Amino acid sequence: MQKPRKPPLQLLSFLLSITLFSPSPLILAAPAFDSSLPSDSLQLLAFKSQADLGNSLRFSLNKPVDHCHWQGVKCFQGKVVRLVLQGFGLAGVFGPNTLTRLDQLRVLSLQNNSLTGPIPNLSGLVNLKSLFLHHNSFSGYFPPSIPSLHRLRTLDLSYNNLTGPILPGLTRLLRLYSLRLEWNRFNGTVPPLNQSSLHIFNVSRNSLTGAVPVTVILSRFETSSFSWNPGLCGEIIHKECNSRLPFFGSSEAASPPAVLGQNDLTQGVVLPPPSPKKHKRITVILGFSVGVLVLIGSLLCFVAAIKKQGKQRVPTPTMDSDSSAIAVMRVEEEKELEGKVKKMEGIQVGKSGSLVFCTGEAQIYSLEQLMRASAEMLGRGTIGTTYRAVLDNRMIVGVKRLDAGKTAITSREIFEQHMESVGGLRHPNLVPLRAYFQAKEERLLIYDYQPNGSVSSLIHGSRSTRAKPLHWTSCLKIAEEVAQGLAYIHQASKLVHGNLKSSNVLLGTDFEACLTDYCLAALADCSSDPDSASYRAPEIRESSIRATSKSDVYAFGILLLELLTGKHPSQHPILIPADLPNWVRSVREEDGGEETWLAMLVEVATACSLTSPEQRPTMWEVFKMIQEIKKTVTMEAASTGLSLSY
Repeated sequence: MQKPRKPPLQLLSFLLSITLFSPSPLILAAPAFDSSLPSDSLQLLAFKSQADLGNSLRFSLNKPVDHCHWQGVKCFQGKVVRLVLQGFGLAGVFGPNTLTRLDQLRVLSLQNNSLTGPIPNLSGLVNLKSLFLHHNSFSGYFPPSIPSLHRLRTLDLSYNNLTGPILPGLTRLLRLYSLRLEWNRFNGTVPPLNQSSLHIFNVSRNSLTGAVPVTVILSRFETSSFSWNPGLCGEIIHKECNSRLPFFGSSEAASPPAVLGQNDLTQGVVLPPPSPKKHKRITVILGFSVGVLVLIGSLLCFVAAIKKQGKQRVPTPTMDSDSSAIAVMRVEEEKELEGKVKKMEGIQVGKSGSLVFCTGEAQIYSLEQLMRASAEMLGRGTIGTTYRAVLDNRMIVGVKRLDAGKTAITSREIFEQHMESVGGLRHPNLVPLRAYFQAKEERLLIYDYQPNGSVSSLIHGSRSTRAKPLHWTSCLKIAEEVAQGLAYIHQASKLVHGNLKSSNVLLGTDFEACLTDYCLAALADCSSDPDSASYRAPEIRESSIRATSKSDVYAFGILLLELLTGKHPSQHPILIPADLPNWVRSVREEDGGEETWLAMLVEVATACSLTSPEQRPTMWEVFKMIQEIKKTVTMEAASTGLSLSY
């Protein structure tokens, strides 16, 4: 019998190259389209060419091409802001450079299809808020571009074939509301997520190992959120960790998982035990008085009972994946600040002795631990002294000790009611109040520690450096974030900040502007504080008159001028409004090209700092003005080919 002929060597090499180096399935080059089409049209067509092998999507090319009327597409001013293609039977791949240049896209849903291959680089989707890719057949590692999507609130990659570790960079997504990663093949450890915004979480049915980090937020979820990961252990899932597991890397006895603070997590740093040789810091026992120390002894008897209290947990959603996605998308649409600020409802308060945790916060430390903490004084303010406190479980918190001589004398009940209202405020641009304590004249407020200092130190630097105005994009970013935080306070609670100044605007872990000391002016007389005097509106400069929302607006106008000029308000000259633009320009010594945005921001500052409170805009109106300025500047930059980073 004649032997079959061997294929030529060249052909064999070609076949091997396809087998060894081509993706599976084979990704075909996207067909060429009319380059005169809008950019968003080209992106959608490129996606269809690789993902829609069954030609399910009816994207019409009839002239004129209008992608805004295609299936699943929603536009705003001609730009795609929403693309929902769920359940279309898409059976190709999500190719690179397809959809990834839709820079105005807010919602992307490709759920319930049969897409394969890796998830491409999504870093170009800078405005993306919701990403639904669940119930497909995606493979490869966790998309490394996801942690760069800082506006992302909803991420669902469940029911795929993804593998590798879950990226710890997810801790940088400070607005994350929903994270679903179940039914994949992820390995490695659970990231120490601690974003206060996180309400939906599931990593079940993977191959995760090691101790689940004991963080404030992860402690709230049921064990079902972590189930079917045989290698997971730790306090949260009620399973003792074996010291011989590879996670620990040694045969030494495993130490209990550390309780990590929110700011430690977003920085990805676990503090080592304090070393007296390396850091000579004064250890301050936060009792501050003999009376409090005596009180501690009487409270120790409560510790045993406190430890028996069950953790408050967020129930795992029982709805199916499709209805869950629809519900989350609806939540996202309702989350916009405009006119839909959440009303405060029944604040749950848990007590650990006289240490009161606000808004259902998990009771992860006791009064005894707080009193044993080593502390470093950060500064003295209008109504008290602020400390950086390191607890014995290495958690870091910020503690403000109210000065009894500067705060108004209020009853225990009135103080508690006010703190419950303040503790109920939660917004990305507010430093959250986690707990408080009072005994006789001793009152402590416990906040998240913010590691990057204040806007005041950012603007004015140290005494050895000359104050210099911030870059205009930084001015715009900080102004927008402060305005948004103030607008939230005014609308959500009907409270006021009352003591806005650059030293009371801290920089968070992602250098976002966060208000602190808000709503405390009701407890203190700030009129004698020289640092606050320049921010006080004319109508409240007498100590007997309380701050209002319009006096907050005035303070914001002064702060905005401080941002623009780099000069403390005490150095601002007395000028009529018409002269303000010239003064700001002369101080900034600009190279040119900033006339438009500078004039608009000065106009906002002028409107805010008018003498008559009735003539000032509301904080919500100020926030919308700044958004319009940002939009105008961004459009102008785009027309000249510039790329702005805020």
